[in-house]
Amino acid sequence: MSVKQGMLALLAEQPMGVASLRRAFEARTGGTWPLNIGQVYTTIGRLERDGLIEPADTADGDDEGIERYALTASGRAAAEGWWREPVRRGTPDRDELVIKVALAVTSPGVSVADVVQRQWTETMRVLRDLTKLAARIDPGSADDLSWSLVLDNHIFLAEAELRWLDHIETRAARAAPQHTLSSASAEAPAGTERRAGARESRKVRR
Repeated sequence: MSVKQGMLALLAEQPMGVASLRRAFEARTGGTWPLNIGQVYTTIGRLERDGLIEPADTADGDDEGIERYALTASGRAAAEGWWREPVRRGTPDRDELVIKVALAVTSPGVSVADVVQRQWTETMRVLRDLTKLAARIDPGSADDLSWSLVLDNHIFLAEAELRWLDHIETRAARAAPQHTLSSASAEAPAGTERRAGARESRKVRR
């Protein structure tokens, strides 16, 4: 998520100081993307430089004695435009796991099956932790809605990664059996455990 656009969206609601902006951003995104105070100061400085925000026209600062900021007309237009525009999907970010797997399937002596199994176990651990968190959220609470949606995104991504890992194993086995069958004796039960674990996590989530 763009920190710049997030700051504009929050300031569209009311003038805020740097510390309040940081707290609001983290609270509204469930603490998933924590910000350090320096990052917020830097973003505010750029927004003010670009004419999107200005010091709020108030006699006092916020409750911490820090100057508050408000949107200019240009800033409000930018905030409103953000809601109307879809998020552009460009070149995907470099992902360590994707790079690791891409190199593993072409590296002599590396068992793709072992790489996949270890990663599957780790991703499954994360998924179980996420589903436990989701089970504690009150679906009828407006305060929990934003955090719930962020958590759902993480769950969907973890589930997609598990499906991708299963897909890798199948594709690699067809293309280069010597890479994937080095742990053949363990592969059949491992696959069974993986499918059972995925079903268990989906039940917890529901």
